[in-house]
Amino acid sequence: MLQPTVFDRSFQYGDGVFTTIKVTQGKLQHWSLHWQRLALSCQRLSIHIPAEDTVLQHALAAMSADEQVLKIVVSRGHGGRGYSAKGIEAADIYVTTGPLPIFPTVQSGIKLGVAKLQLGIQPLLAGIKHCSRLETVLLKLEAEQSEFDDLLATDTAGFITECSAANIFFQTDGNWHTPELSRAGVAGVMREWILSQIDVIEGNYSLADVRKADAIFISNALMGIVPVLSFELKKLDLAPVLQLQAELSTIETK
Repeated sequence: MLQPTVFDRSFQYGDGVFTTIKVTQGKLQHWSLHWQRLALSCQRLSIHIPAEDTVLQHALAAMSADEQVLKIVVSRGHGGRGYSAKGIEAADIYVTTGPLPIFPTVQSGIKLGVAKLQLGIQPLLAGIKHCSRLETVLLKLEAEQSEFDDLLATDTAGFITECSAANIFFQTDGNWHTPELSRAGVAGVMREWILSQIDVIEGNYSLADVRKADAIFISNALMGIVPVLSFELKKLDLAPVLQLQAELSTIETK
């Protein structure tokens, strides 16, 4: 297994991308979507990613349990001092595994608040899961110090974007909505899968729009769909989320 050094650019500058995959019954869940995002992210950052089969073989070789978390980091590679990437042609791949985290709120739901932190707008980085995640670290810190289970962040233009480690969907008048992510945020794999399964309206939404919601859920690749019990202490309808969970679970198990 390749070991990083202090000369690795993902360590030095966050110059890399990553994805976190749920392993269930010894299988990588939603591999094709994880790979698509890795490939797109590397293309956006001009990182010379190896072929899909090579990355997949690294992942399969690292698996050590039937139920676990597997993380793939693709670094631009090793370089000398300075920001320049001249002379770096081969990306480095790192794969780590760990036990599945316990999410006590996944079944019962979470209390969601609003973050003071706003996410910076950078269209070139929007949507991809790059390794420069200091904003997310600060957002998670704020969430852990709040009275809520998680916080919804807006970008600096005031549009809702994402939670500390999850995407958000909300329902009004029977329609599901989710923010489009061309300015900031991460386009999660579970978000992409949900968009492929149900009708969702992507748009630019304000906090006022979310405050009108009847139902809300958040999602990521490890937790799946998580109901939101309340938004800013306003109680929400769980029935639409529970119904959606039941419908999508039958698709995932086919």
